[in-house]
Amino acid sequence: MKVLTHGIATFFWVGHLRPAPGTWGSLAALPAGYVIALYAGFWGLALATLTAFALGLWATAEETRGAADHDPSEIVVDEVVGQWIALFPVVYGAIAAGQELHRLWPGWLAAFVLFRLFDITKPWLVGWADRRGDALGVMLDDVIAGVFAAVAVMALAGLAHGILM
Repeated sequence: MKVLTHGIATFFWVGHLRPAPGTWGSLAALPAGYVIALYAGFWGLALATLTAFALGLWATAEETRGAADHDPSEIVVDEVVGQWIALFPVVYGAIAAGQELHRLWPGWLAAFVLFRLFDITKPWLVGWADRRGDALGVMLDDVIAGVFAAVAVMALAGLAHGILM
């Protein structure tokens, strides 16, 4: 059981890469999200995100049970979930426009950078969730960072396409 929970929590051991395991987790989420969206579309990515959240919450709780550190750096499944949320507007936009996913590469890049920015700086609700000190907080701070990044990605897309000018 420990191997299973550790594999999930570390996103197949990506969380053991150094330095900056959270960034490695976010980077690993990009090709995984791309493949999911390519073959299962936006709703497949949304379902994968919900599934990863549920499994990640369980695995994080198991991995941190009785430990002094409620958020060890090798746990990166939370970054995967948050990164996929940040990609929602990019994937949805590509599919809605009938474009190949890779053609919206600036959106992929923006989603990555903005998610990492919100995850590292932990503004407002992101920091609140992080301070919970439990498995839900570990997962929730990245969910909120992903939502913030998704909103920022939509704003940047609106600016880039002249909608918000």
